Amino acid sequence: MNASVAVAPALPAHPPTGVQPAVPHDAAETIARARWEAPAYIGALLLTGVMYMWNLAASGWANAFYSAAVQAGTQNWVAFFYGSSDAGNSITVDKPPASLWVMELSARVFGLSSWSILVPQALMGVATAAIILFTVRRRFGAAAALVSTGVFALTPVAALMFRFNNPDALLLLLLTASVALTLRAIDRQRLRWLLLAGVAVGFGFLTKQLQAFLVLPVLAGVYLAFAGVPILKRLWHLLAALGAVIVSAGWWVAVAELVPASARPYIGGSQTNSFLELTFGYNGLGRLTGNETGSVTGGGARAAGGGAGMWGATGLFRLFENEIGGQISWLIPAALILCVGALVLIGRAPRRDPRRILIVMFASWLVVTMLAFSFMAGIFHAYYTVALAAPLAGLVGASAAVLFRRRDRLWVRILLAVSAIVTAGWAWVLLDRAVSWLPWLKVVVLIVSLAGAALVLIPPRSRLLTASTVSALLVGALLAPAGYTLETIGSAHSGSIVTAGPSVSGGMGGFPGRGGFTGGTGGFPGGTGGFPGRGQTQGGGIGAGGFPGGTGTQGGTGTPGGTGGSGFRGGRGGAGGLLEASTVSTQLKTLLTADASHYTWVAAAIGSQTAAGYQLGTGGAVMPIGGFNGSDPSPTLAQFQADVAAGRIHYFIAGGRMGGSNGGSDVSAQIASWVTAHFTAQTVDGVTVYDLTEQN
Repeated sequence: MNASVAVAPALPAHPPTGVQPAVPHDAAETIARARWEAPAYIGALLLTGVMYMWNLAASGWANAFYSAAVQAGTQNWVAFFYGSSDAGNSITVDKPPASLWVMELSARVFGLSSWSILVPQALMGVATAAIILFTVRRRFGAAAALVSTGVFALTPVAALMFRFNNPDALLLLLLTASVALTLRAIDRQRLRWLLLAGVAVGFGFLTKQLQAFLVLPVLAGVYLAFAGVPILKRLWHLLAALGAVIVSAGWWVAVAELVPASARPYIGGSQTNSFLELTFGYNGLGRLTGNETGSVTGGGARAAGGGAGMWGATGLFRLFENEIGGQISWLIPAALILCVGALVLIGRAPRRDPRRILIVMFASWLVVTMLAFSFMAGIFHAYYTVALAAPLAGLVGASAAVLFRRRDRLWVRILLAVSAIVTAGWAWVLLDRAVSWLPWLKVVVLIVSLAGAALVLIPPRSRLLTASTVSALLVGALLAPAGYTLETIGSAHSGSIVTAGPSVSGGMGGFPGRGGFTGGTGGFPGGTGGFPGRGQTQGGGIGAGGFPGGTGTQGGTGTPGGTGGSGFRGGRGGAGGLLEASTVSTQLKTLLTADASHYTWVAAAIGSQTAAGYQLGTGGAVMPIGGFNGSDPSPTLAQFQADVAAGRIHYFIAGGRMGGSNGGSDVSAQIASWVTAHFTAQTVDGVTVYDLTEQN
């Protein structure tokens, strides 16, 4: 970020009539390359890879819901194609299968393990960092590129999700690639680059459905505004790119919709066995409106009393509140300040100035995604904010480079100083939420940032001053998120809801800082054997709508909204629940795996997380009745009875999340009642099981 950072050369003053000036094809080569650049790039990416892979196996199966689907995909190619939860192909996960394909191919080559599942995620993080690095370098030089890469690698939620097996890692890689390809299309004025961007977005849809489309208005708007071809040709290019999106996403959707339901697994997360319903309902518009049939709750915009709902209060400042702020928001204020200053400095440069194009692209991507997350009333988790990591990193590096090169102007120096002070002040607020975690860190950050602000106010006079200023500004800005990131890397993360960094006070909607589900004071009441807000989940029988567990299933300490335990971690064969997988004792494993080859499913259990733990623990297919929330009508009671009569299911395991919530199906409760009425219960290491081959 010193004065040696160069930008693309000035564009021709008089382009041919009707054609806008183009960025030179060799724009990357117009910025002189120093000898130290290649080693610096390799070192930055290697460091990112080492950081993301360090202590990786500590998380075990991470999100067992997806790990079980990976296991199924290594055992059955139909399960691979559809993204089934189990090798018996009873139901899919509640997402498209693209992210599973990557992990399943790795597990097929290297064998099923925590490493074969999680290493691809870490490599996706390195690939995303590389795209950001070379995209920024092309227009702003090496120093800006390395700053952007550092900001990305040290973003806490990025370190979390590129070490976890949720779909978000692949989604961000694909969206970052789509942005880079669109910028390339603008540079080269070639349709093929825009078509490739469309393909990337299409596969993003096959990763996490409509969230991938948040970037579409940004890509279309920037291309329409800055491409160097006539307006009608720009429109034609955009239509062609939209076609690429539809084809790359639609081929799998067409198969899922056109193949008869009897010839494929049930579409998890839907109430009508339809992927289109899943797309526009539970995983689509429902996330915005809060109307998600079959979800654990009816939405999170506001609770009945007017306070924050289960997913936190919506609004412009949502991403800065409770534990969400520590995931991503450290540099958001600085990014917005620097972006405005950089655009003012670029001022009257030609319309197709490559610096302006990149800054507008990253800023638009950041703001659109922030607004969507801020006001979505449905299910929202703090880790979703990883989608902001790439545009935030690129925007900080690029905008800071523009301003730092022009710090001979007083107002620019003042703006840089203000940015440093605002960043330090916000870091103080975020660190203060972590209560007892490294209380000295916020003092160090403040001192270093104030020093950087003072140094940047001095007119540039020497290389020593420049180096000192850059060092103080970077350390002051990155020290706090780096601390959160290192704490994240040093900790294990498992379950359905995970957060980066230390536990914080004032958690979101009763979710603790590290992923437990405490429910807050008074808890999340259920039916028989329900889900208390504090203490231990009791029971072991079949609840009538609650969250029953087995003996030893611990609910965590239950500190409301803050530092509660992980929740739902089994002791001797814990029965699992909505957010954590079950555990399998040696005695229970022996029982479930006996004569396993004679059955399609060694067992059936209510809820995908409960089934996932038993499936991973035994290696055999376990039918997840009701899908993730236990509220999908899969299988129906009649289908389940037919499978039992045909001898396809050996055991039924009590516990798990019952259905019927928020308008969802109560078929899981019907099945549980039928089992209790017709089969004899036995208890193995505190877990209640029913042998479905021995009817009363």
